[in-house]
Amino acid sequence: MPSVLVLNVSYEALCVVSSHRAIGLLMVEKAEIVTGTGKMLRSSRMDFPEPSVVKLTYYVNVPQIRRIALTKRAIFARDHYRCQYCGASAENVDHVVPKSRGGPHSWDNVVAACRSCNSRKRDRLLSETNFVLRTEPRAPAGRGWSIAVRGGVRDEWTPYLLEVHFPQIAATG
Repeated sequence: MPSVLVLNVSYEALCVVSSHRAIGLLMVEKAEIVTGTGKMLRSSRMDFPEPSVVKLTYYVNVPQIRRIALTKRAIFARDHYRCQYCGASAENVDHVVPKSRGGPHSWDNVVAACRSCNSRKRDRLLSETNFVLRTEPRAPAGRGWSIAVRGGVRDEWTPYLLEVHFPQIAATG
């Protein structure tokens, strides 16, 4: 069954639910369709447009989001599966300040890298190489990150997960 992105009244991404659960929210008027798939879901008594994004009709106070674990999958999602040195497809992760030189294993020191750049950089500092970072590594922010890291993000969800897919655009407005 297809997944549906659930937004708060403020259009903040909250979670992903099944189409069945989203239809339940729509039927009791706890949510409204923002974007549909173009397909219809039919029962013996009713037809419903299949939702892709729904917005709650009331505000849900969301507790502070917990830290997102520093995993290879999360780093690739943050860096859009691209090498942060040359822009090629990433296969590895690299410590900007190598662990052998005292660099921490943290969000602001780990980036996605292609095999070639990772091999050429070795255990050197950026100042000792001709490498330049394409974007400054930072910890992910917002609930959208936890949705994107799980995978299966539909194209029509992109505007609501903007900080996940286009951090440079979200930062400038």
